[in-house]
Amino acid sequence: MFTGIVECIGTISALDPSPETGTTLTITTPTFLLEDAHLGDSISINGTCLTITAFTPTTFTVGVSPETLRRTNLGRLAPSSRVNLERAVAASGMRMGGHFVQGHVDTVATVEEVRDDGEARVLRLKPRERDVLRYVVEKGYVALDGASLTVTKVEDGEEEGWWEIMLISYTQGKIVTSGKGVGEEVNVEVDMVGKYVEKSVKGYFEGEGGGGMLEAMVGRMVEERMRR
Repeated sequence: MFTGIVECIGTISALDPSPETGTTLTITTPTFLLEDAHLGDSISINGTCLTITAFTPTTFTVGVSPETLRRTNLGRLAPSSRVNLERAVAASGMRMGGHFVQGHVDTVATVEEVRDDGEARVLRLKPRERDVLRYVVEKGYVALDGASLTVTKVEDGEEEGWWEIMLISYTQGKIVTSGKGVGEEVNVEVDMVGKYVEKSVKGYFEGEGGGGMLEAMVGRMVEERMRR
């Protein structure tokens, strides 16, 4: 589990691809990120949860499966590429500054437009799998390359499907996503809460159970309305 608050930017120092087994990545990072590292630890690389298989004080290695390469933008990395990094949430002593992020990428999105709005930067993103748009709402959360960001605008019409996010100047210097241009891809993980709500609602209306919480919520709303 992660927060979507990127801790630092790392650099790909070695890349060993294999058509059969996937790719091995070695990443150079500031020393603080690995001070409490252990073999088998989970770490988010551009929003993708991977396992540390080896490390030194300044580098660590992960394996990326063929399936992960297909579903994310990690297959487009090259030596010297920069990536967002975040360690898994600790059991205690960690503030949740972003939102719950699993590190399970749902799809990739292409940058359709980049424009400046004062000191902020606006990115318009079009998802490869359009059905994820049902989980993207204005003022809701989305994780882009592992960074927890707020959606500022959504278009989910018959002809167009995209959303926009805004990066303040501080954030621009902390994540790799701010440097991406039109045509480049970002990893996308939608807010898991939307998925659970969808499942609960579907189960309720299809009579599959699991709608108790939804039924209670609707009941309270009806009662409040009738009191007015």
